[in-house]
Amino acid sequence: MSEQTIALVTGANKGIGYEIAAGLGALGWSVGIGARDEQRREDAVAKLRAAGVDAFGVPLDVTDDTSVAAAAALIKERAGRLDVLVNNAGVAGAWPEEPSTVTPEGLRAVVETNVIGVVRVINAMLPLLRRSERPRIVNQSSHVASLTLQTTPGVDLGGVSGAYSPSKTFLNAVTIQYAKELSDTNIKINNACPGYVATDLNAFHGTSTPAEGAKIAIRLATLPDDGPTGGLFDDAGNVPW
Repeated sequence: MSEQTIALVTGANKGIGYEIAAGLGALGWSVGIGARDEQRREDAVAKLRAAGVDAFGVPLDVTDDTSVAAAAALIKERAGRLDVLVNNAGVAGAWPEEPSTVTPEGLRAVVETNVIGVVRVINAMLPLLRRSERPRIVNQSSHVASLTLQTTPGVDLGGVSGAYSPSKTFLNAVTIQYAKELSDTNIKINNACPGYVATDLNAFHGTSTPAEGAKIAIRLATLPDDGPTGGLFDDAGNVPW
């Protein structure tokens, strides 16, 4: 097996995911660019390679069992293991969106990607992560997932969200359960809050750049052996659940 650190970033063809891949690649890692769209995926790989990153394309639709299984098989064949998994792929649904206007179909679509997709990818990649000496899992969460912040008077998190915000709270809960299950292993799993980043997820209304938003995921992906697990973090440190 390769001695080079192997990472997979989902939704890595643009925005924060691309910058996470670029940041990990700058460390000398080999980075899988997970994305559904073939052209965007290959364009991202070409751009990263031009910048000196050892990037490779991974066809990946996190909502599809067959696609995720094929991605795991590709990484197994290429490297024999996976050292870092960054679950960055996500959808916003409508924003703002009052819960009284959310349709069951709309809610399912958001949860399918933001929660079930993460579970699907983690479970497919766990056998490969268990082969790593220092495996790390980073899930892309958000400040809007924090029930504490959502219920703190005076804290403005951008209005009512009937689907996206609850989906990320759900993801936080799932991450805690993974941390419990994996507590007797060397696998560390944490959630990252990138901040209010200008991406197509929010029609580029954010106040920070994708490169800035990528910093916390990169930090969690490179945690030392005594680093935390089962937490929610932004650039300033712990974020309350």
